[in-house]
Amino acid sequence: MGVQPVRVGIADDHPITRSALRAYLDELDDIRVVAEATCGREAIDLVRTQALDVLLLDLDMPGQSGIDALGMIKAKAEHVGVLVLSGYPEHQYAVPLIRNGASGYLNKACEPSEIATAIRRVAQGSRYITPAVAELLATQVITPPSSGLHEHLSARELQVFLKLAQGKTAGEVASELSLSAKTVSTYRARLMLKLQARSNSDLTYYALKHRLLD
Repeated sequence: MGVQPVRVGIADDHPITRSALRAYLDELDDIRVVAEATCGREAIDLVRTQALDVLLLDLDMPGQSGIDALGMIKAKAEHVGVLVLSGYPEHQYAVPLIRNGASGYLNKACEPSEIATAIRRVAQGSRYITPAVAELLATQVITPPSSGLHEHLSARELQVFLKLAQGKTAGEVASELSLSAKTVSTYRARLMLKLQARSNSDLTYYALKHRLLD
């Protein structure tokens, strides 16, 4: 009897992304895509109802985002490795997401073969840490906490912060993240306090100073 293929779920709201990932992974003898989800809520249901080894999780999805879903996914299916596959650069979200339970973080610009390698590593119960993420983790270990106030933000706070720092209004942020304007305003007030800022311009300056914007 042969070795059972790694059972993979894909959570991404773009059909073309899911289709391309499935087409590539299903060509491999040791990996099999068994389920798909289009939002965070569906991803949570997926790990509860499907036998998965690894979940590929996008961050920006309608309704409940990948950031919101991560904690619930790990709570409901601790054995499932969650590999974040995102269009955002590593320096923006990798460290807080790994701290929140992700088994690895890959940028969508990576080679398909690296995704397969990461899936195999995560399926074995290990984490997949790219050199870029390893450098970020090492920097945060050796750098005094006072040098980077953003390092203490939650993944969701960081997400709201970066969108505000890009010049988006609270209403625009609320629409993009499927939040209420009141919730975004609450996050903004919290960010002002944590980052010692007084305006959105201060948030932009902080983000540029710490090279958090592309």
